Amino acid sequence: MPPTTSHSPQPDLYEPISGPSLTAGQLPRGAAPLTLTVVVLAALGLWLSGWNPAACAVLGALTYTAVIYVWSRVVEGSRKATDRLVTAVVTCAFLLALLPLISVMVTVLSKGLVRFDAEFFTNSMRGVTGEGGGVYHAIIGTLIITGFAALISVPVGMLTAIYLVEYGRGKLARAITFFVDVMTGIPSIVAGLFAFALFALFFGPGVRMGIMGSIALSVLMIPVVVRSTEEMLKLVPNELREAAYALAVPKWRTILKVVLPTALAGIATGVTLAIARVMGETAPLLIAVGITSGDNFNPFDGRMATLSVFSYYQYVNPGFPPQPALDRAWAAALVLIIIVMLLNLVARLISRLFAPKTRG
Repeated sequence: MPPTTSHSPQPDLYEPISGPSLTAGQLPRGAAPLTLTVVVLAALGLWLSGWNPAACAVLGALTYTAVIYVWSRVVEGSRKATDRLVTAVVTCAFLLALLPLISVMVTVLSKGLVRFDAEFFTNSMRGVTGEGGGVYHAIIGTLIITGFAALISVPVGMLTAIYLVEYGRGKLARAITFFVDVMTGIPSIVAGLFAFALFALFFGPGVRMGIMGSIALSVLMIPVVVRSTEEMLKLVPNELREAAYALAVPKWRTILKVVLPTALAGIATGVTLAIARVMGETAPLLIAVGITSGDNFNPFDGRMATLSVFSYYQYVNPGFPPQPALDRAWAAALVLIIIVMLLNLVARLISRLFAPKTRG
């Protein structure tokens, strides 16, 4: 007789496994956001009760980090707790870095909206000693001076970047790169002193013109344009250049028709951000352009008003009573912030519209 074999029953593969749940040893879903919300509300309560805002923010960050770490250590173990600790530190660092920006925006909005009226945007300060007056002349002066600075900086910066990426080799390219790096770190007041000294050689001491401010701003703007354009040109694939060379296209035409259109979105974004970066400078314009209370829209003749210098003078020389001048200073600062924000939005729009289209 054939030997009999005993067959042990096979477990059902689809039978649920008995044991602890897969979610055991984990914090409840939403534990971190809930803890953060409670800590933020507690910090707000301390602030409203008279505590220092900075102390409330730091105490809240430390409390949230400690609570979420200890809770996770007890429930989930040391490995998951360490992960949550690092996440909490990064989150708190981001929120603490965001607080000054929020504070600045709230302060400027609350103090600057007081003078956001039709008179403020249509009048100048000629003949105004107390209340009233406007910032029309400073807005137009800011746009003119910044426009001339861009007209100087963009061609010089783009051509320099094209040379460094497409042609530059050897000592000359290294020297240009070194001086661009040096110019990136130049203090803004040094640019103003340079422009003043340059024009004083030809027109004598005491000269003030709008074009001097444009020259000073271009010294600050050129290295930013060079660096941003250089990085965008380096991102263009070499295969595009090689394909054009294989068709016997000259190098200058390859750059003009292939390389620049491909990098156009990034270049335009970098240029727009460079303009926004120099528009709020005060020190070089204070030295090279000065201030005027009336309308002067000729950058080659006399002083001009700009938003940053206008805000500075309204704040340091408010007159009596001082409150109208302080309101004008905050309102001018708010206008400048709005213009810079619009330029940043334009940069994002340009990047989205002119980015190279790829097929999915």
